[in-house]
Amino acid sequence: MKYIEEFRDPKLAQTLSRAIAAAADPARTYRYMEFCGGHTHAIARYGVEDLLPGNIAMIHGPGCPVCVLSVARVDAAIALATRHDVILCTYADLMRVPGSKFTSLIKARAEGADVRMVYSVTDALRIARENPAREVVFFAIGFETTTPPTAVALKQARAQGLGNFSVHCNHVLTPAAMRAILEGRNSGVILDGFVGPAHVSAVIGTEPYAEFTRDYGKPVVIAGFEPLDVMQAVLQLVRQTNEGRAEVENEYSRAVAPEGNRVAINIMDEVFALRDTFEWRGLGHVANSALRIRDEYAGFDAEKRFAVDLPAPRENKTCACGDILRGEKTPEQCAIFGDPCTPENPLGACMVSSEGACAAHWTYGRFRQAERAGAPA
Repeated sequence: MKYIEEFRDPKLAQTLSRAIAAAADPARTYRYMEFCGGHTHAIARYGVEDLLPGNIAMIHGPGCPVCVLSVARVDAAIALATRHDVILCTYADLMRVPGSKFTSLIKARAEGADVRMVYSVTDALRIARENPAREVVFFAIGFETTTPPTAVALKQARAQGLGNFSVHCNHVLTPAAMRAILEGRNSGVILDGFVGPAHVSAVIGTEPYAEFTRDYGKPVVIAGFEPLDVMQAVLQLVRQTNEGRAEVENEYSRAVAPEGNRVAINIMDEVFALRDTFEWRGLGHVANSALRIRDEYAGFDAEKRFAVDLPAPRENKTCACGDILRGEKTPEQCAIFGDPCTPENPLGACMVSSEGACAAHWTYGRFRQAERAGAPA
């Protein structure tokens, strides 16, 4: 593993910038989606778009696990915490995501619910061991990156006989979301290719992306999260587009193997099975896009242990998070972006998570720079 500084070198960035400008055909437009919220964060933080030609557009994708969780699933988490005598454990960002009527887990905690922020599912297991008389529910979210630890925790809970521990599973799958974007069921976005996710690919490898090159003719370049990783991926995508190629290329070879992590994949397959359908924020119901806990672990499935009967969820109609996750809008095109919706006062999921496109744009002020550039002298 090389030092991080090598992937943030300004001189190398300028060299890549010139190479991309030289490769890009000025007579055409290039539209690439960075699927992962980590890439969106890097692009905004390091000003990558400022180093790209004007005819290369980076489109933000649905790769933020907090952002893509539907309002109905957020409401279910709040109901678990408030209607059942459980200790609900989850990650920090999820606690601030608004549900129906602007409720949230953090507000539920303020009103007396036992909601606890954890850094990992291991913390939730520890809390279950320390509180044998209480039911402990881990509200699990995330793409393939965070799924293996949840699987390990379920195996440990069964081995240790932790009957007071269960998981509410909301793990979702990257390829299914990419497929939904390309099929355009919910979006009119036209894409020329993808910057493929880094950590997800370290788990699943490169093969799952082959369908997008084969069936849709879209190149995919898997990239690391450093700014030079992203720029190198863009250069590779431009070259593929110019040459009429559609291949899976692995820029992040220092961490991603073609076969992925077989140990992680096997343990996921052992503990989880595909759901027939799952609702995503912005994408709607997508077939075979999420995981459920297998019947062998049904005793640790919170969805089966705790009944939650809820009315239809109520979306915040002024929030454009769904459009942003589909790539149809940029954050600054949302009517409430920056006023009143900010990271300190998030009214939508895309402003809550540090991986959310709105939070990245607000935090690093790229939209403000664009406004200044267009202001009259």
